[in-house]
Amino acid sequence: MPDTSLAAESWRVLRITGEFVDAIDTLCKLPPAVSVFGSARLPESNEHYKSARECGKLLVEAGFAVITGGGPGIMEAANRGATDAKGVSVGLNISLPQEQDANPYQTVELDFRYFFIRKVMFVKYARGFIIYPGGFGTLDEFFESLTLMQTLKIKPFPVVLVGSDYWSSLVGWMKTHLVSTFETISEEDLDLFQIVDDPAEAVKIVLDDFTGRKLAAEKLPRFESDEDQPTGEGTRTGVRPRRGT
Repeated sequence: MPDTSLAAESWRVLRITGEFVDAIDTLCKLPPAVSVFGSARLPESNEHYKSARECGKLLVEAGFAVITGGGPGIMEAANRGATDAKGVSVGLNISLPQEQDANPYQTVELDFRYFFIRKVMFVKYARGFIIYPGGFGTLDEFFESLTLMQTLKIKPFPVVLVGSDYWSSLVGWMKTHLVSTFETISEEDLDLFQIVDDPAEAVKIVLDDFTGRKLAAEKLPRFESDEDQPTGEGTRTGVRPRRGT
């Protein structure tokens, strides 16, 4: 049985703290970066792999570092494109019961024990997300980014879905079920992301937002200042919850 003593729990907190410190100390030195997500299962012959490789190259040429989860498939493709362009290619690798094969195209490598710390780093050091077809992990990152922006916990940044053949049915379901039938989100929440098919268009959306030429989420509500109540963790404090008397 696992050791659940108070001493073991205290050491676990220190291990979590250490993983945060190591990641922050490494990633704070990056140039502006973009996180690229997608399936680990798509082979080199797949059209989305080829597109993600081109995307990584174009991001570097636009002045960005590329951050991925460090694995195969789309992650490998984006890292590979970044190294093709001799740029900064970051892999945030994760320890899994079924060993993840780290791709060889990483110039900056971090190994995480905890998923939640890794997820913080994807957001904290990114100026945008570019998301290719993927499974549960990819969808998790997509919806987390939407939640953080919808709740104004982070400053809105570009979230670009690449591959209308993959994403259109999901977005159609969001429109019919979440917006219209159940009214669990507002119609303007669909402005939190965009769908494209061309990696060059995806990179342009991120670059235009970064340079201020065109905000990717300009229709969204914001704090009076986008820098209101910064915490330094990549999020904003906001208003404390009210409790009944």
